[in-house]
Amino acid sequence: MNYLENVWHAGIPALFFWLVFIYSMHHNRSRYRNTFLLMMAGCFSIPFVCSLTGEYATTTFVVLLLLIILLILFVPIGLIWNGILMWRREGRSLGNLLSLVFGLIIGIGEIATFIFVLLTGSQVVDRWSDFLSHISQGLFFISISVIYVSLVFVSFMFYCLFLQIIPHKRDFDYVIIHGSGLHKDGTVTQLLKDRCDKAIEVYRKDPSPPILVPSGSQGADEVCSEAMAMKNYLLSQGIPENRIEMEGQSTTTWENLKFSKTLIESFPGRHYVALVTSNYHVYRALRYCSKLNFSCTGIGARVASYCWPSALIREFVAVHREPKHLILFLIGYVLVIASILIR
Repeated sequence: MNYLENVWHAGIPALFFWLVFIYSMHHNRSRYRNTFLLMMAGCFSIPFVCSLTGEYATTTFVVLLLLIILLILFVPIGLIWNGILMWRREGRSLGNLLSLVFGLIIGIGEIATFIFVLLTGSQVVDRWSDFLSHISQGLFFISISVIYVSLVFVSFMFYCLFLQIIPHKRDFDYVIIHGSGLHKDGTVTQLLKDRCDKAIEVYRKDPSPPILVPSGSQGADEVCSEAMAMKNYLLSQGIPENRIEMEGQSTTTWENLKFSKTLIESFPGRHYVALVTSNYHVYRALRYCSKLNFSCTGIGARVASYCWPSALIREFVAVHREPKHLILFLIGYVLVIASILIR
């Protein structure tokens, strides 16, 4: 094949998956399948990029493969380091140890993969065939399980990142701000301040300033509702009081959206809505919007970099607690194992 034919044949699958992904995202950004479509589009883009280098295609592929392997090897180290950092800065709660635990699991899987490859290619297997065959089988399932979970998580991670970089329309009528915990004196935490600041940014860039809807009730250990604390902060930043409508009854993300939807729809006129929450939380919030038949544009607020891995893992677990997603996850795992065993 000549150069153009190579590029054409490598580009068709990549173009196909990118078009399917773009169509699916345009139709509904909260669909679970979007995470896998993005991964497939990215995977098929690798041979396309290699084909563009012509006679250096093989070298390009090897370089990319080595970079991917190095990245994979770095992941558990980065997660373990992040878990230790979270432990020191945020305390020893289970939520703060998620990245540490996840990093250890991935690290064990990578070690199991390495040992499995050594055993299957070693002459020692012939001498200790019965004993080592059982070890190899166990290592095989550990390796495949960790690789499968890692790929699904990476797909989820890249899609959450992708949601942050795609452009969105402006000219909103309402901007919902999702609540979070407060300081003991009733002031907003850094996490909640970042959400409010992002909403203020949207407000000031909008050609016709929208109504801001801080959402969140008062916890048992809080001196005021999260909605009131956010309103006080918004007022201190120069937002007019007549551009703020509080929703102070909700205790969960689902209720944030459900009660905010009821509040917004009680007003006449157009209802073009944005929701502002932490960037790792946008995907799950959009899923709830879809279930509520509530059309929203998700906008992510910044999060401290050391908090992001643990927060994203929590979101990943929360999404896969939904029965439909858990079933799809398990079906995918069984199909992967079956396809390998059949070979």
